[in-house]
Amino acid sequence: MKNIEVSELLNEIADYLEFANEPFKVRAYRKAALVIEGLSEDIEEVWKENKLMELPGVGEGIAKKIDDFLKSGKSKHLEELKKKTPVDMEQLGKIEGIGPKTILKLYRELKVKSVGDMEKAAKQGKIQKIRGLGPTVEQNILKSIEFAKKSSERVPLGFALSSAEEVVRMLKTLKEVTRASIAGSTRRMKETIGDIDILATSKAPEKVIDFFTKIPNVAQVLAEGPTKSSVRLKEGIQVDLRVLDDKIFGAALLYFTGNKEHNILLRRIAIEKGLKLSEYGLFDAKTDKLVAGRTEEEIYKKLGMDCIEPEMRENEGEIEMAQRHMLPKLVNYDDIKGDLQMHTKWSDGSNTIEEMALAAKNLGHGYICITDHTGKLAIANALDEKRILKQRKEIEKVNKRLSGIKILQGVEVNIKDDGNLDMPDKVLKQLDIVVASIHSGFKNPKDKITKRMIKAMENENVDIIAHPTGRLITKREGYEIDLDSVFEAAKKTGTIMEINSYPERLDLKDSHARAAVKAGVKLVISTDAHNTDQLHFIRLGIGTARRGWAEKKDIINTRSLKEMMRMMKK
Repeated sequence: MKNIEVSELLNEIADYLEFANEPFKVRAYRKAALVIEGLSEDIEEVWKENKLMELPGVGEGIAKKIDDFLKSGKSKHLEELKKKTPVDMEQLGKIEGIGPKTILKLYRELKVKSVGDMEKAAKQGKIQKIRGLGPTVEQNILKSIEFAKKSSERVPLGFALSSAEEVVRMLKTLKEVTRASIAGSTRRMKETIGDIDILATSKAPEKVIDFFTKIPNVAQVLAEGPTKSSVRLKEGIQVDLRVLDDKIFGAALLYFTGNKEHNILLRRIAIEKGLKLSEYGLFDAKTDKLVAGRTEEEIYKKLGMDCIEPEMRENEGEIEMAQRHMLPKLVNYDDIKGDLQMHTKWSDGSNTIEEMALAAKNLGHGYICITDHTGKLAIANALDEKRILKQRKEIEKVNKRLSGIKILQGVEVNIKDDGNLDMPDKVLKQLDIVVASIHSGFKNPKDKITKRMIKAMENENVDIIAHPTGRLITKREGYEIDLDSVFEAAKKTGTIMEINSYPERLDLKDSHARAAVKAGVKLVISTDAHNTDQLHFIRLGIGTARRGWAEKKDIINTRSLKEMMRMMKK
């Protein structure tokens, strides 16, 4: 069914017509788009039967545009409108608070065609002189342009999630708020986000909006209405809040969690069942009666499928599996029993072994592994053989003092250029766990790096490969590596692949984790923490594992200490 695609096409045409100041045509296209989106029949079947003009609001002109699109998959009319439109509508439309009418006004008055033109005009004080705009709009435009430049580099999830959770926590302290939740890509635990979406329910939405805009961490109020508001936090992240009726909270949460493709497919399924799905609820298409809306679970059930976890909503086969009741049982956020990579003052960490152990215990962990750097990694104050022996004695002392948590001794050993390790095997054999990783030669050819890693995995002492692609999300791409071959070798050698929970790593990333699981490779979720606060990053790794469809059985540190250690090579 192409109902949604046709509806989106008509709305895009309406945007260009609005710029062209053709209000009657705009209303006609938007009305037709709404009719087709809620159509219970397949628009292609209606088209084949030559019944397009029988649809409410679809006249001869709009019918021809639909016909052209369904025949060719393109719209000549839309392309013509784009050619005729003298401004960069797509980029200008991304500036906060700028719609087609404002874009038209700026073009007519100042010949603004691009974001660069708009910024120049605002800096010269020309926008504030336009009737209906003024100094405030001009300043907001400048701020929004500056923010747009910064936001082109998306924010790592780990640096935004805590801000989102704090806003939700504060909203829940307000007696007028019934329910509140994070939505959008933050709820899906995507590795980076553009902004934060939050939903709340209340019978007094204006009080909630007023409270939200006055939260201490708010740096600027971007927009404020009776049920919606946008603010920018002091750390530069935009937060959008919508206040709803509690009876449609589930529908709104479903819609605003996304992703777009997942939502489109759900709406198609609803139409096939004689229903209409939107952020306002699931309705009977004929009677407009609300069928479901309070919870996501009831909506999925009405659509004939199991409830899909937020992290899986990417239109990658999860809907079909939900219809067949074959969804994986994803690892839960409380399933992790220990953390198997962290650093202390012995190398490049900030805390002592005991401090790390106590912090991990407070998080509910039953065991940890200290994996300070070894060998010739001078920048990380790497341990040599003598210091490894001294550290073992300290770990033994701390283990005797503490109860409720077991400290293992490991190392993060460097994989050298030839695939050998920078610590002798006789030393590695004495350790509980050996984690190996690449820290240099990132520009080496794909074949060389792949062979280098596989050789390290073939070492009987190497239990885990850490951050397997070497990427830093906001700083560098990962090195080129043949992960299919690596996963094959991991399966053969019994080597465990790490999901590194550090916000700028999340490595393996979600798609790679899914491939590893499919290959039968076991995973470990570790923090790579260098201080006690970073131990909280474990949930980011769990979120990545869930996005990779990993189950509890796929993750070794969901097991007891005894069971987990049985999975090590030694």
